[in-house]
Amino acid sequence: MSVIIRVPTQLRQLTAGTGEITVEASTVGEALHALEASYPGFGERIFDEAGALRRFVNVFLADEDVRFLEGLATPVADGVTISIVPAVAGG
Repeated sequence: MSVIIRVPTQLRQLTAGTGEITVEASTVGEALHALEASYPGFGERIFDEAGALRRFVNVFLADEDVRFLEGLATPVADGVTISIVPAVAGG
C-alpha cells in the first residue's frame, strides 16, 4: 500500500525540507520504519529503546491517534495519510 507520511517542520532537516514522504507499507509501524530506511535519523527521534513510540511523539492515521487504535500494528489503506506530531508543552 502506498502511504503518505506528513513530516513536522522540526524533523524536515532529515528530509531536505520535504514535508510529505510516500512509502510502501501495510501497517503504521512498517510505514515509520520505511521512513527511517529512506531517511536515517527518524528512528531515534520517534522510537524509544524498546521500539515503541516515544512518549512525546504522537502519530495520527487520518485523524485518529494510533495509540487508541492498534498502535504500530494499525493496518493502513492505500493512499492514507500518517501524520507525525510532536507534543507541544506550554504553561
